Amino acid sequence: MKIQIPTEVPNPDNNTPIELTNIFDILVFVVAPIVLIILYFVLRKRAKNKKAEDSENE
Repeated sequence: MKIQIPTEVPNPDNNTPIELTNIFDILVFVVAPIVLIILYFVLRKRAKNKKAEDSENE
């Protein structure tokens, strides 16, 4: 069975948990997803409002 596990691919034996002591890890795994989610909703709302204004002006 050991022969079938690729060495270059992460597997459950060599995975480590995220260490939130490193500032880079905090930025990548916590702050960036939150910012992207907020940005998504802001842009979606802006597009929806612009579409509503365009339909009112016609």
